[in-house]
Order: sequence, then C-alpha cells, then structure tokens
Amino acid sequence: MRFFASLKMTCVIALTALLSLPTSAAEADKLEDVSRNLDIFNSLFKELYINYVDTIPVEKIVTAGINGMLKKLDPYTTYIPEDKDNDFKLMTMGEYGGIGALIGVRGDSIVVSQIYSGRPAQKSGLKAGDVILSIDGKDMIKKKPSDASTALKGMPGTNTTVKVWRYGEKKPVKIEITREKISLNAVRYSGIVADSIGLIEYSSFYGKSSDEVKQALLDLKKQGAKAIILDLRDNTGGIITEAINICNFFLPKGKTIVTTKGKGGKIKEVYKTAYQPIDTDIPLLVLVNGSSASASEIVSGALQDEDRAVIMGERTYGKGLVQTTAQLPYGGQLKVTIAKYYTPSGRCIQEINYTTKDGETNKEIPDSLTHEFKTRGGRIVRDGRGIKPDVELKSDTGKVITYNLLVENMFANWATRYAASHKSIAPATEFEISDAEYNDFKQYVLDSKFTYKVSTKELLDDCIKGAKFEGVYERNKALFDSLSVALNHDVASEMDSAKTEICKALAQEIIGRYYYETGMAAYAVKHDKEIKQAIELINDEEKFKKILK
Repeated sequence: MRFFASLKMTCVIALTALLSLPTSAAEADKLEDVSRNLDIFNSLFKELYINYVDTIPVEKIVTAGINGMLKKLDPYTTYIPEDKDNDFKLMTMGEYGGIGALIGVRGDSIVVSQIYSGRPAQKSGLKAGDVILSIDGKDMIKKKPSDASTALKGMPGTNTTVKVWRYGEKKPVKIEITREKISLNAVRYSGIVADSIGLIEYSSFYGKSSDEVKQALLDLKKQGAKAIILDLRDNTGGIITEAINICNFFLPKGKTIVTTKGKGGKIKEVYKTAYQPIDTDIPLLVLVNGSSASASEIVSGALQDEDRAVIMGERTYGKGLVQTTAQLPYGGQLKVTIAKYYTPSGRCIQEINYTTKDGETNKEIPDSLTHEFKTRGGRIVRDGRGIKPDVELKSDTGKVITYNLLVENMFANWATRYAASHKSIAPATEFEISDAEYNDFKQYVLDSKFTYKVSTKELLDDCIKGAKFEGVYERNKALFDSLSVALNHDVASEMDSAKTEICKALAQEIIGRYYYETGMAAYAVKHDKEIKQAIELINDEEKFKKILK
C-alpha cells in the first residue's frame, strides 16, 4: 500500500502548496474542487489496482490517463516520460548521441533512408538502402523504425554493431559504428541563387541555431549578396529566443518582437532585440507556407509588422501558443502551454480556439471575430489567422501517382539499384534523369505490379454496397460498371503525365546517395518554383518597395 500512500501524499503536498497562496472565496472553491477530484482519482485507482480481475499495467494505465486528461486542453500540452527524454532533447536542442542516419520502413524491413554527411554512419560505410537485420545481436526483422532508432542511439564514444543486407551483396554485411554527439544543421542550405540574391533555408529554431543563420548571413554578404531570401517553409518552430535573435539581425536594438500574455491576459514577457543588427537595409523576403508555425510566425509576423520584409507564400499555420517545461517525479516532464504571443502590432495569430466557452474545442476563429491591426507603415493585418503573406502563392501539391510512388518506396528502391551500378554521378546541381533512365524506372514500377488505392474508387465501392442493400443496384448496374471502369488505374499513362516531377523525385533520391543532405538541398533549390518567384519579385525593385509602402 506504500504506492497509494505515496500517490496520496503527492496530491496532498501539491494541494497544500496551492492552498498556501492568497485566495479569494471563488478561488478557494476551485481549490476545494481540485481536492475532491484528486481524492476521487486516488480512491478509484486504488480500488482498480486491488480488485480488477487481471494484473494492472500501472505505468501504461496512468500514462493513458494523463494523456487523456491533457488531450482535453491543447495539442501542445503533453506529458514526456523519462524514456522519451532523448527525443524531446532532439526536438529542442537538435542534439543526440547516435550515428547520424534516418531510419525508415519498407514492408516488414527496417531500412536506412538517409545518411548524413560527415557523421559516424557515413564514415563507417553504412549506406542508404541498407536493410537492417540486427543491431548488437538483436533481431530487427518486423520491428518498428523507433525500435531501431532507440537501439542506435547511445552515449557518444560507445560502439554499436549493425548487420545489414545490402543490394548486390551475397552475404550480410557487418558494420561497427562509434557513436558521436550528433548536432543537426538548422540551416539546410545557404548560397547565392541568382543576381546577387542570397538564400538561407532555415529548418528549426533549436539550441543555438540562430548562430548558423548569423554565419550564413555574414558569409552571403561577403559573397556580394545584395538581397536575402529567408526560407521558413515547413519550419515548425522551436525556442522563442532564437526567433528574437534572428529578427535582431535585421531590426535595430530595442525593438519589441513579441509579447506573451498568460492567464487573464496579464503580460508575462516582452521580448526585444538586444544587440546591434547586422543589416537593417538589405532587401529581405521571407518564404512561408502552411507548415510554418510558432517561432517561424514570430519572425515573419515581426518583420511584417515592422515593414522590414516582404512575406511571400501561403498563410502560416496559426500557432500563437507558448510552452514551457516543468520537471515531474521520476524523470518525467510536462510541456505546458502558459501563454499566447502577440506580434509588435498587437495581434495574436493563434487560429484554433482550443477552449471555447461552450465547451467545444478545435474551432477556427471566424472572420467576424478577427480584428484589424496596422503595421508600422500603416498596412492592415489581421489576427486569428496565422500570418497572411503580402504576396500569396499557391503551392504545387503534385500528382497523386508521384505521392504513392514515394509512399511505396519505389523511388528509394530504384535509387538503391542505381547506386549499386554507378560509382559516381554529375555534380548535384547538374545531375538530371535521362529519358532512358526514366523509361527503366517506369518499367521497374510496372514489373513490380505497383498499384494504389483511389479514394474515389473506394467511395464508389461503398456506394455499390449501399445500392445492393437498398435494392437499386441491378437496374443501375451498367452505370456502376462504366464508372468502375473509368476509375481503374492506368499506371503507365499516369506516370507519363507526371514525368517531370517523377524525374525530379528520382534525381533527389539518387543525389542523396552521393552528396547527402547538402546535395539534395542544392538540387531542390535549383528546381524550386517559389524561390524563382521570390527572385523575380526582388529583382522588380519598384514592385518590391511598393508592397512595403
């Protein structure tokens, strides 16, 4: 019974701490409600543990209860148990002890999806496309990618032995790898892309990632950059102070970047630029999309409110909530939402209201409830909708056939075969898939009997089942049959209609085998339509300045 005594004591201590604070009558009633519900939970769990017919998996049950409780709040308030701490550190600091490889799944097999240059996996000879058979003697067949990732991580300096099946080899290959401290690169690419325009692709606000942006910016200026594109597409955010630092590169010292407000709308923090900027005049364009969130929105929102940059792309995600972590007993942590943030103009860009008065959740804020704000120069911006770009672009979603070829690993599988028979390829920015290579890939796909589900066909099948149940199928059979035939796959013609993007996806996959993430990024930049549109806008100096005025 010591477990229950300990649980109850924890509840009592927490409650005593709350009761020791000065309270109003209304607050005292709330605390009494907390006490009553904690007592109910403690008694319920005790009875369950003592009387339930089967053995209770305590940790699993309690974790499920915690997660269920937090789910009623918002998706960012989460419980992080001790065994997930390494993953949390990777997300926040961009560091972990491991080998520097991305692990995926192919059917029942665990495969190496990507190798990072200069990391232990690459130095030891592990290759993308290798199928992992075992790690330190532990069988990895039919295991989850997370099982392999966990096994490969460990203290820097320790060794791990990986047995793989490699395409073209008759016997399994054993590879010994010495783990290192792996620091992910926040700047995926930086370089002069055209007409003295510098590009910085920034992937995540963790650790001291703003230092990478600073160095990239200084290097580009040394190379003669006369304008900068800051690419925040698919950047889901991270540490708020890193966002302040990046704004500080382009805005004067003492500028308010973001204000956070907690319970009751009380101001918690006002974040301002603290240093002398690098360049307050260089033309600046920020690329965003629907996956640009949180810290990305702080940067794009502040630069927009100060009329310092043209924001281009799609409307951002709309995450205006601030989290911090609280340490819990036994190594766990609570990541909890403590505030909302507001851009310099005073707008909160949070799109979803997770706690409405009527008890419903996950409601988008309607247009009628949004408010107008003004940038420093008088341009109108609105709250409750993420960051709306000054110049909106529609992203190319691509063909359905290309997506499904990617999901089914067809690009990766063919690239593995290709790399086994080609010792080298042209430089990343020059490499292209020839017609003969495309035709070979196409035949490979057809020979594999590749197919995929069409959602329209699935809806038709459901419709046919309903028609049979209701007795109207037979008299409409010809119509259903003609629709079914019309929706059948013609993989060959679908591939030909998507040839251009299929060739790009193939080239990207192959380049990763030879030039790793740097080469893949360089190739992607060369073929990126939105970057080309950004370059065109910057080169139209009159139009660029007019947007900001």
